[in-house]
Amino acid sequence: MLKVVFGFLLVWVGALYGRGWWRLYRIGHPPSRWRLAVYGLGLAALAAALLSPIDDLADELFPMHMVQHLLLTMFAAPLVLLGNPLPVVLWGVSRRVRHWLASPLITGARLRTTLVVLTSLPVAWLVYVFDLWAWHVPLLYQAALEHETVHVVEHAAFFSTALLFWWPIVRPAPRLGPRAPLGFAIFYLLAATAQNTALGAMLTLPERSFYPFYDETARRLAVNAAEEQAAAGGLMWISGHMYLLPILVMLYNFSQRSADNDAEDFAMGDR
Repeated sequence: MLKVVFGFLLVWVGALYGRGWWRLYRIGHPPSRWRLAVYGLGLAALAAALLSPIDDLADELFPMHMVQHLLLTMFAAPLVLLGNPLPVVLWGVSRRVRHWLASPLITGARLRTTLVVLTSLPVAWLVYVFDLWAWHVPLLYQAALEHETVHVVEHAAFFSTALLFWWPIVRPAPRLGPRAPLGFAIFYLLAATAQNTALGAMLTLPERSFYPFYDETARRLAVNAAEEQAAAGGLMWISGHMYLLPILVMLYNFSQRSADNDAEDFAMGDR
């Protein structure tokens, strides 16, 4: 039942985005096609994580559970934000609903003020990392595996805190603050890489399983629980390098802007 509801929600938000994109296209202000594509990929990553066989396998195999979490935090969240969904989705609804949805995000509104704080670099990093580590504490992780409601809360927490984490890097609308200096943004992502590596190593290096739930499934499936945990930790360890990709993009954009400024200064000097 939960999968049916979530599938409906995915189709609904996808349809709203498509409708808004088409309306903007018809009045001559279409968003870039690449944003439409990455938004679709973000929804596809959500569907892969929560509606595909990955979700069923995650209940049995630790590495597949890790794949599920990585899809939510490292792929779905940044791709959805890259689609710059808010203004497009607002154009996909009626004018009255658009006003109702947008009013909490105007300057000075309480929700917007809260989001400004939560998406600031240090706060977003701390919220995201605390949530990531907290859910890997055996007590909470075990509860999520044993109780469907807790599992849903876990996935919602992973995705929502990942949205907060990626917001100051992707900077979708509404712009909630000034662009962070390049050095701060790079340090923010490098620190995320370091903590991801640390958590992955914590799961990979010990030669024992932390989670009784997977001990039981390992016996049933005739696999080694410690090795399964090490494989999951290895996936997390390796995935930390994904944080380096936006650093390369930011450095490339910075070099392009510097080259354009140098060219402009040179042209002005010839006059």
